[in-house]
Amino acid sequence: MRSNNSSISWISIAVAIASAVGIAFIPDYRLWFLAILLLNIVVSIVFRKGYTKEALTVCRILIGLLFIFSSFTKGVDPLGTRYKMLDYFAAYHIEWLNDLALVLAVLMILAEFLVGICLLTNVCPHIAVIGGVALMLIFTTTTLFDALYDVVPDCGCFGTAVKMTNWQTFYKNLVIDAVLLPLILNFKSLKNRLTWRGQLLIGFVYAALFAGFEIYNYRHLPVIDFMNWKVGKQMNEKQEQEQQIYLTFKNKETGKTQEYLSPNYPWNDSVWMSQWEFVDQRVVGGNSFLGFSALDQDGDDVTEMILTTENLLMFTSNDMSKITLNEWKKIKKVTENAEQAGCYVIWVTSSPQDYVEMIQERYPFVSEVYYGDELEIKTIVRFNPGLMWLDEGLVKDKWSAIDFPESFSHVSRVNQ
Repeated sequence: MRSNNSSISWISIAVAIASAVGIAFIPDYRLWFLAILLLNIVVSIVFRKGYTKEALTVCRILIGLLFIFSSFTKGVDPLGTRYKMLDYFAAYHIEWLNDLALVLAVLMILAEFLVGICLLTNVCPHIAVIGGVALMLIFTTTTLFDALYDVVPDCGCFGTAVKMTNWQTFYKNLVIDAVLLPLILNFKSLKNRLTWRGQLLIGFVYAALFAGFEIYNYRHLPVIDFMNWKVGKQMNEKQEQEQQIYLTFKNKETGKTQEYLSPNYPWNDSVWMSQWEFVDQRVVGGNSFLGFSALDQDGDDVTEMILTTENLLMFTSNDMSKITLNEWKKIKKVTENAEQAGCYVIWVTSSPQDYVEMIQERYPFVSEVYYGDELEIKTIVRFNPGLMWLDEGLVKDKWSAIDFPESFSHVSRVNQ
C-alpha cells in the first residue's frame, strides 16, 4: 500500500508540471488543464501520507527554483517593483503607503528570495514553508482579483523579464500552490541536520547578500536589463508600417477608463495626471517594442531627430522636482564636459512645462528640453535623473546619477 501511495505522489507531481505546461502553451485547453490541476490537488490531500522523502525533495527544489527566479527578475530591478506597488496602492486606495513603496518592494523581493533559497538548500525548511504559504496566499488572492476585475493589467510577478496576462498569472500561482501543498501536508517530515543557530546564520548570510544585490541594482541600474532600452539595442529600426501606441488611463475616483492615441493626451496637465492613472497600452503596427515619442514645447514631434543624431547624450527625468542639489551640480559638470567633447546634450522629461521653465531660469545649462510620457521615460533609465548615450538610435551606454561619467573623450572619438 505504501508503494502504491508513493507512486501516486510521483504521478501527482508529474501531473502538476504537465498542467503548468498545458496552461501556458495550449490556451485552447486551459480550462481542462485547470480542472485536472484542481483534481490533482484533491488527490494530493487524500494521499498526503504517501509522499516519500525523495518526492518531497523534488517539490522543495521546484518551488525553491521558481521563487529564486521570480525574486531575481524583480530584485534586478527593484525600482520597477516599486512602480508596480504604486499601481496597486492606487487601485486599492491606499496611497498613504506610497512613501514606503520602495522599502516594501525590497522587503517583499527579499522575502521571496529567502523562501526560495532556503527551500532549495533545505535551510530552515519549516520557516521557509510557512513563508511560502504566506506569500502564496497573498499572491494567489491578489492575482485572482486582478484576473476577475483587471485591478492592475500586469502584476509584475517576473518583473519585466516575463510578461503574463492576469489569468495566466493566476493559473501559474495555482500550479505553485499544488506543488507547495505536499510540503505543507508533510510539514514535520522536513528536517535539517544542522543546528538551529547554524541554519539561522546561513539564512542571515543569504539575506545580506541578496539585499546588497537589490540595493546595488537600485543605485547603479539593473545588472541585467530586461527592458527595451537596453545597451546595444537599435531603437530606430525601420518599421513595416507606422506604429501607433494607444494608452489607456483610468480615473482614480470614478473608475472610468479612456483610451488615447499617444502622445495625444494631456500628459503635461498636472491636474489631469493626478486624477488619472495609466493602466494599459496596445501597439498597432510597427515593431513590438515599447514606443517612444518626444515633443518640443510647441508640441512638434522630435522623436526622429533624437533617434538619428550622432553622439547624443540624453538626460531623462520623470520628475525634475525630485532632483537634488548635489545631482544638479553633477549634471552641470556632465553637461559642460560633454559639450566640450562635441556631444549633443538634451533632456527628455515628463515634468510640467512651467516647472521646466523655472528650472531653466535657475540652471541655464538645462537648455534643450523635450517632453515625453512618464511611463516611457521610466523604462529608458531606471533612475531619476538618468543619462543615456545614443548614437544614431543605438543605445551605447546609460548611467544613474550616482555613476555619471566625468569624461566623454570615448564618446567624441566614436566617429572620428
